[in-house]
Amino acid sequence: MSRIAYVNGQYVPHGQASVHVEDRGYQFADGVYEVVTIVGSHMIDEEGHLDRLWRSLGELKIDAPMKRDPLKMVMREVIRQNGIENGIIYLQVTRGVAPRDHPFPKHTAPALVMTAKRLSLDAADKKAEKGINVITVPDIRWARRDIKSVSLLPNVLAKQEATENDAYEAFQVDDDGMVTEGSSTNAWIVTQEGKVVTRPTGNDILAGITRASLIRELEKNDVRFELRPFSADELHSAREVFLTSSTSYVLPVVKVDDHVIGNGQPGSISNKLRDIYKDFMTSGH
Repeated sequence: MSRIAYVNGQYVPHGQASVHVEDRGYQFADGVYEVVTIVGSHMIDEEGHLDRLWRSLGELKIDAPMKRDPLKMVMREVIRQNGIENGIIYLQVTRGVAPRDHPFPKHTAPALVMTAKRLSLDAADKKAEKGINVITVPDIRWARRDIKSVSLLPNVLAKQEATENDAYEAFQVDDDGMVTEGSSTNAWIVTQEGKVVTRPTGNDILAGITRASLIRELEKNDVRFELRPFSADELHSAREVFLTSSTSYVLPVVKVDDHVIGNGQPGSISNKLRDIYKDFMTSGH
């Protein structure tokens, strides 16, 4: 089946999908995006992702491209036309097309594109069985990381550094030595006492949707957890480390920089939380 993209009101072959050269997303990174996981042809945390999309649009003063219910209909049609059972759908909204100038243009319609692709759940499970390596890098991003902006160059540089060091992810560390988040994930530790810790939301990290769902599941399952910043030193000496994201779910970390975490195998708590989250994904919630 050929892939289909949605571009500003039209369903087009993926290979022919394009936007105008003066789209402000292309020239200024003046736009936002969301990635929603699809499991069993069902979108996981759809409402949470749309809530965050609307918040990001509001923070950048970009009009929504359409009302919420019609947007959901388009998302489902993109999924249907691409025959996605397990995978992701990507949405991007920019301020639109206008002659290049820094101030917001007047009377410009926002631009909306969507794509979808298949992903293997087995591939994610294989990574989780062995655990992954992570490195730490300085956090060089702008001060509004809570906005899911398409301006991702610092994240790209961090991920590339991880790739060049045979690591899956890079956890970013601020000027005070505190871990903020991964280049495309949220960072978590399990203390030696067995308490799950992740940084609270604010302007310094993205409010991960998988993160929020996992916190709700922690509460339901009486897992001890704490919302607070933690340092790179705590990260290196943690009993367990894991990360969360829409596409990684809950993924155990077995090595950070040169520090082996625990016994170098995915920890029991990380594995338990992955099972809890997978149950949540497949339960229809």
